[in-house]
Amino acid sequence: MNEPDATTCVHPTLPFELDTEHAERASALFRALGDRRRLELLYQLWQAGEACVSELVVEGQGMSTVSQRLKVLHQERIVTRERRGKHIYYRLADDHVIGIIRDALDHVGEV
Repeated sequence: MNEPDATTCVHPTLPFELDTEHAERASALFRALGDRRRLELLYQLWQAGEACVSELVVEGQGMSTVSQRLKVLHQERIVTRERRGKHIYYRLADDHVIGIIRDALDHVGEV
């Protein structure tokens, strides 16, 4: 089977021009996603739907460390949070986040 070359690839129409603001925001998004532990947190949230910090702590990590990672993800609007009593529950911000994670894992899974 032949691989497609540049002349046969169909490129989707882009939704907007890549200006400085969009480039900066996308770069910040990729920096936040570029940490393995933060990516693992996102994967946990994808599986769980939502969780509080204590539910996301895994062996060898403290609650403050997990909280700091979630803070970075929240600042980049990758996760949302909602306070319920004494706990703050986190969830993925939207389906775009799931798509980014899924596409990244699919991409690295290709041989």
